[in-house]
Amino acid sequence: MIKTLTDTGPTAGTAHEIAPGVLWMQMPLPFKPSLVNVYAFRDEDGWTVVDTGIDTPDTREIWQGLLAGPLGGAPVNRLIATHHHLDHIGLAGWFQAQGAELWTSRTAWLMARMSILDVQERPTPQALAFWRAAGMDAAMIAERAAERPFNMSDASAPMPPGYLRLVDGGEVRFGNRRWTIRMGEGHAPEHVTLWSMDDDLVIGGDQLLASISPNLGVYPNEPDADTVGAWIESCRRLQAFARPEQLVLPGHKLPYRGLPTRLRQLIENQNAALERLLAGLREEPRTTVGCFDLLYRRMISKPEFGLALAEAVGHINHLRARGQVWPRGKTDQGAILWGA
Repeated sequence: MIKTLTDTGPTAGTAHEIAPGVLWMQMPLPFKPSLVNVYAFRDEDGWTVVDTGIDTPDTREIWQGLLAGPLGGAPVNRLIATHHHLDHIGLAGWFQAQGAELWTSRTAWLMARMSILDVQERPTPQALAFWRAAGMDAAMIAERAAERPFNMSDASAPMPPGYLRLVDGGEVRFGNRRWTIRMGEGHAPEHVTLWSMDDDLVIGGDQLLASISPNLGVYPNEPDADTVGAWIESCRRLQAFARPEQLVLPGHKLPYRGLPTRLRQLIENQNAALERLLAGLREEPRTTVGCFDLLYRRMISKPEFGLALAEAVGHINHLRARGQVWPRGKTDQGAILWGA
């Protein structure tokens, strides 16, 4: 059974004490999901903050109000980033400039710093080839080719070199608790989750969401990645540590209890999507974009098309890694036709 702790989250600029010495706050996002959760853990000499939101004037203003209000003007001594996506690490450099140490995994830090420094004025040739192979419409490719793509630096503070590495199986202390570090995979490489050794708290980031599944997208920088396989494997690995009474603090939506059930659901949801995809490809070869109806069972709008394409590639890659689908040819536009 999945049980959320509350029906709604704290409004912008307010904090809810969700556990002793733990504040839950939410930051607005200009894309779905529209809010990201951030947390602050009280230490004797200040605070440890988990995740940040993106770098915009509004988010900085909200944080400044929280620091002066609910956080009582005490310093943020350390920032923990669960993974490299900009809604979780976008303000890391801002906190570091104020004296906070950054704690995260090696891959998260490398990916974030690389992405912030890698500014593209137009899509790369690799991106265009990736979209074409997946079956994106030629008109959409042409439109995107002429536009400046979104860059992580557009909503991230500059990140200075240097961080403290969190390692799978290691232990850290903050918030008057001892924590075990366990890494997730699939949604983001070396995604940090933290499991309290002193009470029932689990910091889940986007690895352990209650009511939505995280995107398992594949992108042009690693086009053959098996994100779905990595996701399923890491969920199965984390099942060994899950208990019904644990309070999970996720990166989006509401905190909840019932983690064993939720991990089972997450695995089952992915397996069901894979079965639908495989059944459709047994009937006829399709492009990756041509599989949208099998995977999503709804119309995909233009704003969400890129994420949908990335996740569809992830599912095709997993079936290919299992030896269940392979290329059956190409369309006239150069898109790969996949068949079972």
